[in-house]
Amino acid sequence: MTDYYPPWGFYYRVEFGISKNKNDARFQVVSGLSVEYDTEDYREGGENRFVHKLPVRTKYADLVMKRGMLTGSEVIDWFLAAFRDREFKPTDLNVILMNEKSEPLRTWKVAGAIPRKWSVSDLNANENSFLIETMELTYRYFTVQ
Repeated sequence: MTDYYPPWGFYYRVEFGISKNKNDARFQVVSGLSVEYDTEDYREGGENRFVHKLPVRTKYADLVMKRGMLTGSEVIDWFLAAFRDREFKPTDLNVILMNEKSEPLRTWKVAGAIPRKWSVSDLNANENSFLIETMELTYRYFTVQ
């Protein structure tokens, strides 16, 4: 009999279509894998007990990823090309949740991602901490495999 258990949420990698660098797959935090429907209210004549909520379109949250700052990152080069040169080249990426044997459990395939925001944590001589870069992406949609 197979044991069923919820998977751990800390063993994952992110694969960008624009990068072959294995270090670009490592992130401390990935958030924003969510989807919801926008709805439109429809008031039916003579029906005063409720308002119909009709689904209109899906809406995806921005993907936010954090990691220790890297030098020589193809992903950061892609971000900087967007912000510096206004070269927006959409790319697909995969967020892959893995089991203890490094086998994929679930994959979120993100389509048409482009940079939205890039920030670096504060430089502070009074703290002994890593420099963290935060990347925000907007995208068309994702599918779950």
